[in-house]
Amino acid sequence: MIEKTFDVEEVLELLEQKKFNELKKYLERINGADFPSIFEAVKDEDMIVIFRLLNKEEAAEIFAELDSDMQERLINSFTDKELKYVIDNLFMDDTVDMIEEMPSNVVKRILKNVSEQDRKVINEILNYPDDSAGSIMTTEFVDLKENMTVDDAFKKIKKIGLKKETVYNCFVLDVNRKLLGVLDLKDLLVAERDEKITDLMDENVVTVTTLDDKEDVANTLAKYDYVALPVVDKENRLVGIVTVDDAIDVMQDEVSEDFEIMAAITPNEDGYYKTSVLQHAKNRIVWLLFLMVSSIVTGAVITHYETAFAALPILVSFIPMIMGTGGNCGSQSSTLVIRGLAVDEIKPKDFFKVWWKEIRVALIVGVIMAVVNCLRIVIQYKDLQLGIVVGLTLIIAIALAKSIGCLLPLVCKKLKLDPAIMAAPLISTLLDTCSCLIFFNVAVIIMGL
Repeated sequence: MIEKTFDVEEVLELLEQKKFNELKKYLERINGADFPSIFEAVKDEDMIVIFRLLNKEEAAEIFAELDSDMQERLINSFTDKELKYVIDNLFMDDTVDMIEEMPSNVVKRILKNVSEQDRKVINEILNYPDDSAGSIMTTEFVDLKENMTVDDAFKKIKKIGLKKETVYNCFVLDVNRKLLGVLDLKDLLVAERDEKITDLMDENVVTVTTLDDKEDVANTLAKYDYVALPVVDKENRLVGIVTVDDAIDVMQDEVSEDFEIMAAITPNEDGYYKTSVLQHAKNRIVWLLFLMVSSIVTGAVITHYETAFAALPILVSFIPMIMGTGGNCGSQSSTLVIRGLAVDEIKPKDFFKVWWKEIRVALIVGVIMAVVNCLRIVIQYKDLQLGIVVGLTLIIAIALAKSIGCLLPLVCKKLKLDPAIMAAPLISTLLDTCSCLIFFNVAVIIMGL
């Protein structure tokens, strides 16, 4: 079991007693990732006290990991000198992320303390579409010239490395800043000092462009196990890199968005507690109304076959089971396909391949469930004909459910829509109607109702 290396109560006690020297030593033993928990528990005036007790370099790193609310609280307590120091020690992508989350009055103060050159870079990144590689890239990377030796490369890394996002991947450029290759730090470490870096670099570089979708960029990073992925413009000039920590943030955001869509909720960037009750209601009500109206069709189908109910009332008792089974089977297929599309395992072109796999699964599952239900009905009601009706309905309904569940997300992907739209609530509502239609038509045909 992993135990916490700090106690918030002890921090609060040292603050209250104004034992700042002891508090400073205590804070030095705390992992930077634990500071958000401490800042949540203290007042604004105590938060700035804690921040000022930290080592300056560590303070800037901790600031980058805080959520936007905590950053705003600190900025409002900073002097201009403190704010400038923190910004100067943030990586460019972290600065851009912070600016995007801040209110306009705070943004003005931040930009006032940013150099003219950095302000230009920030504005360029902010102008990229929100879902593009350009919006999440950083411009701080180690670039090497093609005519350098290993010794020259080490001198440059030593000079600028601490201010760059990563030194583990170095990018080799020509005089026009066109990307020639990439070089791992470990290759430099084992090479002779007088070797040319062009002899060591890997020329087969996987790149993305500034306008590529950031989710595709994250998947590319995961596929090739890169630490950083170069971002180039139309002329193959290197303009930035996307690092693995940015890719993780993108994946987390995409997963959260997919979960919300799959639960029939309008996606919301704010967290659960930061979203007001009214906003939560707005995010949910549209889909709920749509699904409610859609279910009216199912009611109309049931009403249409009321003659069959009158002739054989027991049919009504099987409706929940048949609708539930169809919805569950469709949800299983859609979930697997949506997940496959998300991790790039399934492609839209796999339309018939996926359907053929799911239809075979449906036949196996459907036959087993049909036999079980048929036997139960024969034993319980002594009615073989009714057992055949329910069993045959299950086979057809499950085959249809698996087909719809796997094909609709693929169609959405092909149409450049989010496949998560075709998740459990929507598919279940659609299959409720289909299952009822199948059940009553099978019953009418076989039992002559």
